[in-house]
Amino acid sequence: MNRCQWAKDEPNISYHDKEWGKPEHDDVKLFEFLILEGAQAGLSWITILKRRDGYRKAFSNFDVKKVSNYSQKKVEKLLKDESIIRNKLKINSAINNAKEFLKIQKEFGSFDEYLWEFVNHTPINNNFKKLSDLPASTEISKKLSADLKKRGFNFVGPTICYALMQAIGMVNDHTSECFLYRK
Repeated sequence: MNRCQWAKDEPNISYHDKEWGKPEHDDVKLFEFLILEGAQAGLSWITILKRRDGYRKAFSNFDVKKVSNYSQKKVEKLLKDESIIRNKLKINSAINNAKEFLKIQKEFGSFDEYLWEFVNHTPINNNFKKLSDLPASTEISKKLSADLKKRGFNFVGPTICYALMQAIGMVNDHTSECFLYRK
């Protein structure tokens, strides 16, 4: 079975086959991917995937309300948690972004409604032949990044936003030889 070139072994294969590029509209999952993509900054995605269960436990199963209320004491506890990336900036960013996420939910009714508006609520189906053809960012990810930053989010640069868009299916970047590619 042909897959995208990056999905060669576990946990990448399962993630690729079951999640990556599939349209996601559940706010809990969207918050999870927002946090995980921010945690990935400067690291490989497999590093985060291998710690995903640790993130779920550490961040209250991505309950945005709980995370938004994390205290400095909780931050200190997370900095000692070996099941996640122990980076103070990224941990504080997750808490900050939870607070901003709640504001967007209040304004738009859901984070899903806000996020998918950037692609007119329709996934963009790209036609890339190989992994090296995929862009690191696009005009849409740059606009999303700028808007999120304006709203107070951090660890949401254009590259992180594009990775988020790929993960949640706003863009379909399965390469043309992949069995999940859709024309």
